[in-house]
Amino acid sequence: MSRPEVHQCECLHCQQETSYPDQELHRQMNLLLSRLDEQQRRWYVAVESNRLGAGEDRLLAQITGLDEKTIQRGRKELAGELAERPEQHVRLPGAGRPRAEKKTPH
Repeated sequence: MSRPEVHQCECLHCQQETSYPDQELHRQMNLLLSRLDEQQRRWYVAVESNRLGAGEDRLLAQITGLDEKTIQRGRKELAGELAERPEQHVRLPGAGRPRAEKKTPH
């Protein structure tokens, strides 16, 4: 089984040659995110966004590789107590790729 790819932080501080105090935090955040499913990633970064303030979504997008709109969506879902999200599945019913037609032998 291959290891999931860990996003490399693209914030200005982590791109510099000199050490930055939050580099290890950013690395750990991305390591954790690499093991979560898509909605869990969205919610975790939304929690960080709520902690830092919505004005920091651009920074969080640079750190995590998630789109700012995805972070905003996560904040909205959390604000709604995840009521619109299914408990047992990652995607809503009917979401995702359409099923492929099965080929039947003639």
